[in-house]
Amino acid sequence: MKTAIVIPARYASSRLPAKPLLRETGKYLIQHVYERACESKAHVAVVATDDQRIFDAVKSFGGNVMMTRDDHPSGTDRVAEVAQQLDADIIVNLQGDEPMIEPGTLDLVARLLEDDREAVMATLAVPIRSLEAWRDPNCVKVVCDKVGRALYFSRSPIPFVRDGEPDFATARFLQHLGLYAYRRDFLLELAKLPPEPIEVSEKLEQLRVLALGYRIQVGIVPHAHRGVDTPADYARFVAAYQSNNAKLAA
Repeated sequence: MKTAIVIPARYASSRLPAKPLLRETGKYLIQHVYERACESKAHVAVVATDDQRIFDAVKSFGGNVMMTRDDHPSGTDRVAEVAQQLDADIIVNLQGDEPMIEPGTLDLVARLLEDDREAVMATLAVPIRSLEAWRDPNCVKVVCDKVGRALYFSRSPIPFVRDGEPDFATARFLQHLGLYAYRRDFLLELAKLPPEPIEVSEKLEQLRVLALGYRIQVGIVPHAHRGVDTPADYARFVAAYQSNNAKLAA
């Protein structure tokens, strides 16, 4: 099966303006993400943007990029527009602020759909290790069945523990990670459908898929990939990148 990685990238960001074009490492942030995608087994990687500055930046380092409409309500819709023009069976939606994503992680989320022909979508989760994370509404939780299919996603602490406190050493409490793989045909149809009530309530797009009765396969990874949302996040990434380069040069 052919896999394509689409990287939606916007210029505007309330917490970190012009984020894709930050360049303290000598490379654009979007370039780091694109290069990680190219290290995976995907057949093609492409940046999807509605901003000429990002388009020109990607072209400058030899990357694949497509210009999209500027009225998409979500990154998923932007990815779907690009997917219409791609020859691929599986589309991986990789956010443009994930410069430390492991190529193997991208391969894993695509492989979940290759292994489960009944699932139309796949995503990843990581074990929750603390009570604070479990209770944090910004930490999206997912509960799965015995074969790894998602039962529900929520900002609430699920599965709820009626008696006592959750035992994170033995029970499976999972934090959802925002990396998705779709069957191309399903993604194109999904983008045409209106939001579902539970999706609107939780502000979680993936709930539209479950509400419509489709299956989402969830893979478990040991660690979360850290994205760049704030200036502090970017400073940490730059420091880690420079430290790694210094070790390689030694």
